[in-house]
Amino acid sequence: MKTPDATLSVHSIESFGTHDGPGIRLVIFLQGCKLKCQYCHNPDTIDTQGGSEYQIEDLVQRAIRMKPYFGDLGGVTVSGGEPLLQAKALIPFFKRLKEEGIHTNVDTNGRLLNHPTMELLDDYADLVMLDIKHMTEEGFRTLAGAKNKETTFNFAKHREQSGKAMWLRYVLIPGITNTPELLHALGDYFKAYKTIEKIELQPYHKLGIHKWEALGWVYELKDARENTQEEIDAAVAILKDYFKEVKVN
Repeated sequence: MKTPDATLSVHSIESFGTHDGPGIRLVIFLQGCKLKCQYCHNPDTIDTQGGSEYQIEDLVQRAIRMKPYFGDLGGVTVSGGEPLLQAKALIPFFKRLKEEGIHTNVDTNGRLLNHPTMELLDDYADLVMLDIKHMTEEGFRTLAGAKNKETTFNFAKHREQSGKAMWLRYVLIPGITNTPELLHALGDYFKAYKTIEKIELQPYHKLGIHKWEALGWVYELKDARENTQEEIDAAVAILKDYFKEVKVN
């Protein structure tokens, strides 16, 4: 019998993903997000409507079939959109994955920290990849289209207190997020965290513009440019003083 909590609203699925956590992964992009980030390259995942309903057990069986490819590092990543909008349904999904010995990862913007989210994080999520949008409130509001950047930092504090693994992700946009002041602020804020294994830098690109245009939306970062290699190298050099590992995706 189909019940809401036995299904997930899925935008798309990627088999053999290599950029969404450790090893080879089954990446499930869930539908829906409460932010509207100016650089989003998958804006078609923002609307909470329009996803395809997948039975949780069907997704579990798909992951089981992929286990030979996961090796020691791989597993399942839920991304989005914002996967924690469906945290209540992710609990039984991750619980089943853990029963099958499959590594679980949540790629999130950290905007939700309710009881289902905390249960998922504390009991079933082996890894959390947390997207840090901006280090100032003004910058966050402009870039993400929402207020109160501290919500994400409170989320990070909760994960740190759990003692479980976390990676950070940060998009480099020249003059907007990629400035020495902001990078030092980012590093200084998280330098004492013990659970952060690495930070992944995502150099800005414009590959998603056509999706914005297809939706009839205005892409407000058209005038932003991509980073030079020198700027990327400089960002890495700054952050290496604060984090165990800095990776450029």
